[in-house]
Amino acid sequence: MVTGQDTQAKGGTGRTRGRPRSFDRATALEKALMAFWENGYEATSVSDLTRVMGIGAPSLYAAFGDKQTLFDEVVRVYAGTHGAFGDRALAEEPTARAAIARMLREAAAEYTDPAHPHGCLIVHAATNCTNPEVEAVLRDRRNANIAALETRIRTDVAAGLLPAGTDAAVLARHAGAVIQGMSQQARDGARREELEALAEIAMAVWPHD
Repeated sequence: MVTGQDTQAKGGTGRTRGRPRSFDRATALEKALMAFWENGYEATSVSDLTRVMGIGAPSLYAAFGDKQTLFDEVVRVYAGTHGAFGDRALAEEPTARAAIARMLREAAAEYTDPAHPHGCLIVHAATNCTNPEVEAVLRDRRNANIAALETRIRTDVAAGLLPAGTDAAVLARHAGAVIQGMSQQARDGARREELEALAEIAMAVWPHD
């Protein structure tokens, strides 16, 4: 158990005191994230998780639930940390073109960063996955990302920042395909500079007003 109460007789009062936390939850969660990111959901066993997290199975289940529940939390943490560069670009850049160009450049850097596994957890973790619920969670996140791109592109079309005939759905899916492809190429050893060059070519197909 991660937390609990130890009953001790103190002067016959039966008062309790909290048991010290036996591990740092955030640190353990980050280690689980790295394991899932490196190996994917299917290939990461509970024994792998307890080994890298430095805790026993009872502590894992008490703190995080089962493997799938832990993975769901890992995905949320990843989306808010390592994978948050896309949302930041959409929120901070003035146009869809600028946002997606920045997103692709930052993907090239993030996906090849030697400080963590290469590529994108949301793309890679579903590889060879036989759990339909996990597959659905990751697929929904990927589709939601493309939908966010499409919404931003449509906004720019309506504002006259992109030509009226721009196919927002196709352009968004193109950007999504490039990002997902960059993830796999990073896993296969592509260097940051190579992915940055790919990003520039991808942006060359964008329509001009």
